[in-house]
Amino acid sequence: MRTRRLDLVPLAVAHADEMAGVLADPALHAFIGGAPLTAPELRARYERLVAGSPDPAVVWCNWVVRLRAEDRLAGTVQATVTDGGRTAEVAWVVGTDWQGRGIAREAAGGLVGLLVGRGVRTVVAHVHPDHAASAAVARAAGLAPTEETQDGEVRWELRIPSGAEGP
Repeated sequence: MRTRRLDLVPLAVAHADEMAGVLADPALHAFIGGAPLTAPELRARYERLVAGSPDPAVVWCNWVVRLRAEDRLAGTVQATVTDGGRTAEVAWVVGTDWQGRGIAREAAGGLVGLLVGRGVRTVVAHVHPDHAASAAVARAAGLAPTEETQDGEVRWELRIPSGAEGP
């Protein structure tokens, strides 16, 4: 999948070493908790993700975000597809060194467009209420906040009526 500046490349275990550096800043965990994973920890995580969901009704879709001009990985986007392919929960993360350049916005928009093009009718993201940058990414991708919260995060949604095109 290509956008104007980015390639969304299917996640591979081989991406773990470079991504460990991209995701090494503890500030990336300010809203989601936890701490950066080491390269071996990330490799083990990617092995599980690449193997796919153990539930046949759930499809895990994971991509690394490659900034073509720099030929560098800058983050990830992911979707968990359920409901027979009609619903996808999405997430994105861009390394600190690449933030503020519209990369998350472009990657998330490309992801949502891809999912809707594949028949997804509801796209969901969960955003911490204090994470203005992530809320801006969700809004730019066509999602809108709902009144629902889960684990302290606001549920954002994009609903595509049957037969309609996406954002």
